Amino acid sequence: QVQVVESGGGLVQAGGSLRLSCAASGSIFSINAMGWYRQTQRELVATINSGGSTNYADSVKGRFTISRDNAKNTVFLQMNSLKPEDTGVYYCNVDAAAYGDYSYHNYWGQGTQVTVSS
Repeated sequence: QVQVVESGGGLVQAGGSLRLSCAASGSIFSINAMGWYRQTQRELVATINSGGSTNYADSVKGRFTISRDNAKNTVFLQMNSLKPEDTGVYYCNVDAAAYGDYSYHNYWGQGTQVTVSS
């Protein structure tokens, strides 16, 4: 099984910055894409694949940066120039294969709250 845990959310004023972290753990054979999604509708914020290629929602381009540490099975989201409309619960998604299964599945974290005050 694979576990996904996010951290780094909080309250910040508009124009400020936050850095989210997400660590995948467990019986991991391989990780493909990792990404961040927002709100209950799981709106895409940013993704990064195993080769380092990134994809961003238009609303965050130029302000957010996604990165990953493959050795630590961790993905980060650096959020700068935050706006009140960035407020929401941010969920980490990991597309991973576990030992014994070897097929890829999506695993979700529990979410971390980001609140941007005006």
